[in-house]
Amino acid sequence: MVYIALLRGINIGPHKRMKMEKLRACCESIGFKNVQTYIQSGNVVCQAGKLSGEAAAKKIETQIVEEFGFSADVIARTGDEMKQIVTGNPLLKEPGVDISKLHVVFLSEVPSAEAIKKLEAIVKAPDKVRHKGKEIYFYFPNGVSGSSIWKHNLDRVMGISGTMRNWKTVNTLNEMAGKCE
Repeated sequence: MVYIALLRGINIGPHKRMKMEKLRACCESIGFKNVQTYIQSGNVVCQAGKLSGEAAAKKIETQIVEEFGFSADVIARTGDEMKQIVTGNPLLKEPGVDISKLHVVFLSEVPSAEAIKKLEAIVKAPDKVRHKGKEIYFYFPNGVSGSSIWKHNLDRVMGISGTMRNWKTVNTLNEMAGKCE
């Protein structure tokens, strides 16, 4: 089965630095095959036996502590889940959306209805937000740093952990997963 693992909070500033070749070796050391990384922000595409996304993420998290000496949250999706995330983006159906301004937050679990209401309350036009399963889809026409959520900690708002990727990265990871099968 193909997995996409998204590491959170690595290679930002001087802490939690990780070379991608060492991350690939880390994943290979726990039995993952055809391990590929994409850009320096910790995106891994690989094959492994039949595991849940959560089980694959936990294996990688445990090995990161062993190999790198620090912890990093990992959120994983199967290749099929990533394909559904890409094809099911509800913002793609809205008129006037510039796809280069789309982002996806991958959450560790399905958020509560209350958390979604809190999030929707802080998102102001022209930004847009949509929720589907364990993903939050954003449209930021003025960029992330010019968005209405820029000064909010999404983990606190949502009450769960997540990691954001831009639409180009999401699509590239989906393509890589498709070729890894």
